[in-house]
Amino acid sequence: MTLASADTSPIRIGLSACLRGDEVRFNGGHSRQRYLTDTLGQFFEFVTACPEVEAGMGVPRPTVRLASIGDRIRVVDPKNDVDWTAAMEDHAIGRVAMVDDHELSGFILKSKSPSCGVFRVKVYQENGMPTYDGRGVFTDELLRRYPRLPVEEEGRLNDPALRENFVERVFAYHRLRTTFKKRWTVGSVVAFHTDEKLLLRAHHEVTYRELGRLVAGAADMPRSAFAAEYQQGFMKAMGYKSTVRKHTNVLEHMLGYLRDTGDELARNQARSAIEDYRNGLVPLIVPMTLFSYLAKRYEIDYLTRQSYLNPHPKELMLRNHV
Repeated sequence: MTLASADTSPIRIGLSACLRGDEVRFNGGHSRQRYLTDTLGQFFEFVTACPEVEAGMGVPRPTVRLASIGDRIRVVDPKNDVDWTAAMEDHAIGRVAMVDDHELSGFILKSKSPSCGVFRVKVYQENGMPTYDGRGVFTDELLRRYPRLPVEEEGRLNDPALRENFVERVFAYHRLRTTFKKRWTVGSVVAFHTDEKLLLRAHHEVTYRELGRLVAGAADMPRSAFAAEYQQGFMKAMGYKSTVRKHTNVLEHMLGYLRDTGDELARNQARSAIEDYRNGLVPLIVPMTLFSYLAKRYEIDYLTRQSYLNPHPKELMLRNHV
């Protein structure tokens, strides 16, 4: 059993309430995303929030927006000349504690929202023209307080690569938190790190090597300092996107573990699958499935334990499209 599937505690992620189907939008409607509720909802428990309603705005309500006024970005209702900045910021400071309260392993937020948007939120300038460089007030505080937390917008999850990367990071973050929230030892962290090596290499080789040196010196560090530095480095590595080149390098590294099997046909099949993936002829799931089969067939313990081969439920079919 790999660490990707060993823990049975629920994986909770935060979700903008409108994306679940709650009728909390400014017009009294919702923005339900069936992929989130019907597909990801099979594997995650959602903990919802609507910062605008929770901060005191009604439903329905006048639209609010971000505006650059003086040297500050403010949340304003231009129709009624109401400034919601203080209420929204105060609410966000307290509300983001839901990450710890519910042990969240990620957050999916409503795009373009002045409260929840992550990327390219409109910020209206004093001349009335918008720029697209803002971030929602709630999300800004969320990322300030929890910079390692996997965070994404619902619209970007339509991109197969971004979707796979986000879900992979959520499961990795859950495994990481599970490891350190219990009474960990240097030995248990070494075991965890060993099982995550190939996944880390597929994201960022340099940080992977830095983490290896950190783990090697763990016994000589204060526990709290080591735990903080390792978790920060782990999620830093996971924050880099995997690419075909990175995956290919890791797959070729895995090929070396088949050498001692004496099965030259299997090695040639694996080599061919890697080449087909490199050339865009097959998705990542093809070489992954072959390596998973061969690792089990020849009882290659190092490979069978790698989360890289099983980073998220196969039912999501995330690697069928990258």
